[in-house]
Amino acid sequence: MSTENIDVKNILGLQLPTDPRWVNLAEMQLEEILTDHAYCEQKAATTCISLIQKNPDKEKLLIALSPIVTEEWGHFRLVLAELHKRKLQLGRQRKDEYVNKLLAFQKKGGSPDERFLDQMLTMALIEARSCERFKRLSEGLDNKYMRNFYRRFMESEAGHYTLFIELAETYIDKKIVRKRWNEWLLYEREIMNSLEVRGDRIH
Repeated sequence: MSTENIDVKNILGLQLPTDPRWVNLAEMQLEEILTDHAYCEQKAATTCISLIQKNPDKEKLLIALSPIVTEEWGHFRLVLAELHKRKLQLGRQRKDEYVNKLLAFQKKGGSPDERFLDQMLTMALIEARSCERFKRLSEGLDNKYMRNFYRRFMESEAGHYTLFIELAETYIDKKIVRKRWNEWLLYEREIMNSLEVRGDRIH
């Protein structure tokens, strides 16, 4: 996927772009945004490991997510190295209100397929929003080094969200996946409208 002109709605599917003020706030809180970013990468890796453990019968999922685990953990190490280079502390993991609101939308009492689908679409949304946020940072930060730093992450994350949708469609009827995905997109827009614009969070 080309990352030169990632369109929030037409390519990533997101219904609402990030508030432009977020980049300026993030630049003023670099230690906090790097800390949160590090934990986001760590959680992405561990979530993929969990999905592999829970779905050992899904061979295509195992093959697809195994390298993602390595990639996301590599990203964690890159952000950690950036913190250390700046003599900044990782700090403690913070409550991720965005992700918690997404988890609340997952079907808890449905069939195994419904629960699996929502897990895949949750990851797809997190990856799409992360890509969009990295794009904002890669274009809006004053510091050229940090713009390039985040461009690397944007390019890496650009195709991740579609991978989770494709995995869902591998095991569940495509029409069901697309219908539920549209529901998720509308719900995510509500979340973005409800959250305070904060510069110390990736989401």
